[in-house]
Amino acid sequence: MLRLAAAAERPSEHPLARAVVDAARERGLVLPGARDFTSAPGVGVTAVVTGRTVQVGAPSRLLDGPHRAVADLAGDLEESGRTAVLVVVDGAPAGLLGIADRLRPDAAATVTALATLTGAAPVLLTGDNPRAAAHLAAEAGIDDVRAGLLPQDKLAAVREMTSAGRKVLVVGDGVNDAPALAAAHTGVAMGRAGSDLALETADAVIVRDELAAVPTTVALSRRARGLVVQNLVIAGVFIAGLVVWDLAGTLPLPLGVAGHEGSTVLVGLNGLRLLRESAWRRAAARENG
Repeated sequence: MLRLAAAAERPSEHPLARAVVDAARERGLVLPGARDFTSAPGVGVTAVVTGRTVQVGAPSRLLDGPHRAVADLAGDLEESGRTAVLVVVDGAPAGLLGIADRLRPDAAATVTALATLTGAAPVLLTGDNPRAAAHLAAEAGIDDVRAGLLPQDKLAAVREMTSAGRKVLVVGDGVNDAPALAAAHTGVAMGRAGSDLALETADAVIVRDELAAVPTTVALSRRARGLVVQNLVIAGVFIAGLVVWDLAGTLPLPLGVAGHEGSTVLVGLNGLRLLRESAWRRAAARENG
């Protein structure tokens, strides 16, 4: 069953699909090729493997008839904090896979840092079942959990927040996160684990794939905005001074050129401060309180 499921999931970029493929490879299973692969966001994948039609996805959306035993087993997996994944072969349920989310070591600290920076509590938008999502959110320190969401549901949640006049930052890595990333004021994709669609849609990509880099990037971007304002003030003061001088008297051409170019040099040097490693360290220190 795992061999068939992994073969069907291999073309998918979904994190759960990668987990299934990794589990099969860890067991030394040789995966056959798959053809006619299709993926339905929030539902699962379908492919033909060794002449058999294999479907892998959410039990609630793949079961089309009374399968009480399968539903009960899926419920048991979800009660234990796992995500149940159903494998259907040629239209008949073949088995269930239980996939557990492992909280990253820096997840709780990142949630706290983002809440401190933004002054608002983070919200978890996930397609996982409510019990697994609540279990993970409790470990991460997130109180507002919205589970069992399809991509369009995540999009609707983001639009609801933006329509309420709130600035929304979305962090995601999967194909299902792409609509929400596009609708947010700022979308941030996790580089190493992110799907191609999420990377293309996001406004920023965390290439280090460290959650702690998200609040640090927010703090650094705020510092960059402050420098932009400083540069506008510097340039404006220089230009205004030169104009007043020329209108009130006679501004020598060499001094006019020196003043104009001097302001440009100052603006450039001020902006280069962000390239120093200490700027990143200060942003990280500010993000950590």
